[in-house]
Amino acid sequence: MTPWSVELARATQRLADAGVPSPRVDAELLAAHVLRVPRARLAGLNGDPPECAALEEFRALLARRVTREPLQYLLGTAPMGPVEVAVGPGVFVPRLETELLLDWGLRALAGRSRPTVVDLCTGSGALAAAVAASRPDAAVYAVERDPAALRWARRNLPASVTLVEGDVTDPGLLPELRGRVDLVLANPPYVPDGTPVPPEVADHDPPAAVFAGPDGLAVIRPLVALSVRLLRPGGALGVEHDDTHGTSAPALLAGYAELTAVVEHSDLAGRARFVTGSRV
Repeated sequence: MTPWSVELARATQRLADAGVPSPRVDAELLAAHVLRVPRARLAGLNGDPPECAALEEFRALLARRVTREPLQYLLGTAPMGPVEVAVGPGVFVPRLETELLLDWGLRALAGRSRPTVVDLCTGSGALAAAVAASRPDAAVYAVERDPAALRWARRNLPASVTLVEGDVTDPGLLPELRGRVDLVLANPPYVPDGTPVPPEVADHDPPAAVFAGPDGLAVIRPLVALSVRLLRPGGALGVEHDDTHGTSAPALLAGYAELTAVVEHSDLAGRARFVTGSRV
């Protein structure tokens, strides 16, 4: 029987031919998934022939990935900092780039005891779950309006997180938290309408979780206004945005006299990724 090393090489080539951006990584993650071992263990198995059941499962998952079904759907989970959340059809798949926003938010909470944190547009609940795991003393609120996403968030969020069904463009949202929040994080829809996106996004992510008007700021604008009302003096705001918003997103925050220390942050590839500010 063909050893795993050959199966992985063939799988990598198939994924590369299909245009998958990280074919070797995806092939190894799928193999590790069917073998129920960490990816790092694969090197020790490469010369071994796979068992029939594992090989069949691997090839079935590979065939789905070749069609550009999201890797996270096939694995059933997506990582976010210290947690993994369940994902599947009907919910936006969290991206690793969002961990940069999470790291910034946790640093912003340093020195704050029993902080109040709000995750707007929570989707799967990934950011809220990661904050709750990192700061058990925090009162964490997660807001989502989409019924399908809410079902995933209920599955992923611990009982300590308050899940709120609501629209972040509603200026009256969360009246009980006005002026009380230490940190607002948001990974809202932000892609300008009509922007070409990879098949994983176009065919699987809910469009309402991706696209946000002609300039991509249709949700971010009211979301920032809401955040200003929620934050306490000294509270911090972090919003992920499209890489075309490197100037417009900071300008939007800087337009509020209540916000100061507005900073644009890049991802590891040097692309504009999220903007932060502090409540005066």
